[in-house]
Order: sequence, then C-alpha cells, then structure tokens
Amino acid sequence: MSDPIVKITDDMREIIRRAILCFVATVNPDGTPNLSPKASLTTRGDALLFANIASPDTVRNLRHNPGMEVNVVDVFARRGYRFAGPATVLGESDLEFHEVAAWIKATNGEVYPVFDVVRLVPSRALELRSPAYTIGHAEETTLVKTYRTKYDAMLTKTR
Repeated sequence: MSDPIVKITDDMREIIRRAILCFVATVNPDGTPNLSPKASLTTRGDALLFANIASPDTVRNLRHNPGMEVNVVDVFARRGYRFAGPATVLGESDLEFHEVAAWIKATNGEVYPVFDVVRLVPSRALELRSPAYTIGHAEETTLVKTYRTKYDAMLTKTR
C-alpha cells in the first residue's frame, strides 16, 4: 500500500512563491541530519521540485535514503508548511528535469548549472503558524506589516 498523496493547495503554492528560500532535510549515511537551503523550490501538479545546483550531499543522501522533509515559511506572514515523503532524483532523461532547468535558466540566466532535479510528492503536509496567530490573535496583514518594518530596520542598520 502506497502513502497517500497530499493535494498541493493554492495557499501552499503561494507560500512557496513568496518565501523563495526553503530548507530541505535529509539523512546522512551515518544517520546524522543534513539541512540544506534551497532557493529553487517550485510546484508541478501535486509535486514539489527543486534543482540540484550545489547540493551533492542532499542528492547523495536521497539516493541512499529517499526520506525528505521540506520546510518553507513566509518570514513576513510568519506561516508556512512542512512537507514530507519519499523523494526521487531526476536526471536528463526526465521531462520535469528539463522543465525545472529551463525555469532556472529563465529566472537566473546561464550561470547556474542544474545537475539533477529532486521531486517530492508529499505524503504529509503540516501547516506552520507563529504563536502570534493563536496566542496574540494577530491577523496576517498586521504581522506582514510588522515584520517588513522589522526586517527593513535590520537591513538599514547593517548598511
């Protein structure tokens, strides 16, 4: 019996689009965790895909153990999703490899090579929300305004 497939909702797609950066967790051969940032996460149907531009450890780990989690959070809205399931490493013989590679090229130019594409059809998705939503009863628009101001102030101080 296979794992159930999670339906990727419009909200999930929007969070992925807005967040830009996500973090992918895999397991190293010695059993220790490997956490790697990715800025190429996208969706196709009910699958999440990202490019292996500089992630040889992530790909090596997935070839040994396909279990993977992806954590993506909109830092301004203070919410996101955690996706999990078995991942597949795609190569040049796969159509989705070429679709993602073309997207990377169109987005970033020729400078970033795509060695592989990782595909995750999640068997689990959990919503992530800041306690500000439940404890502070904050609204998303208020949090976005507050955290845009905070991050802007932090950037201004470092310039």
